[in-house]
Amino acid sequence: MSGKSFRFGKIIAVLSILALGACSAQFRNHGYVPTDAELAQVTVGVDTRASVEDLVGAPAMSGMMTESASYYVQSRVRQFAYRAPEVVEREVLAISYDSAGVVTNIERFGLEDGQIVPISRRITGTSGASESILRRLIGNLGAFRASDFL
Repeated sequence: MSGKSFRFGKIIAVLSILALGACSAQFRNHGYVPTDAELAQVTVGVDTRASVEDLVGAPAMSGMMTESASYYVQSRVRQFAYRAPEVVEREVLAISYDSAGVVTNIERFGLEDGQIVPISRRITGTSGASESILRRLIGNLGAFRASDFL
């Protein structure tokens, strides 16, 4: 009898440890931002887009409408068990270029500098999207006339 209760106690202990382990925070790192030592090699007014990429690596993204800037983004995300992930750290490095592609400015921004931007989801609706194809076919059965085939 004592052997079974000892085994049951071990199982309870293991399950308790697993349950507590599931409640601990999980962290994920995303992206890349060059270090200050790497950025010290970049000279404002001298280096170009190509030389910056050779020195510190390719950016995560560039200016959307024009090629006026490069952006390096690094984020740290924390998640507890069933809760939604939360960004706890974010760093953005923006390198601006003039029309000739020469570096004009280097700026660093943190999470505290940003604003929350609501994402708008735009979906173009189609007529009859809620109707199934089978329903459309059956609905059209009575719409034909003999004169349509002649």
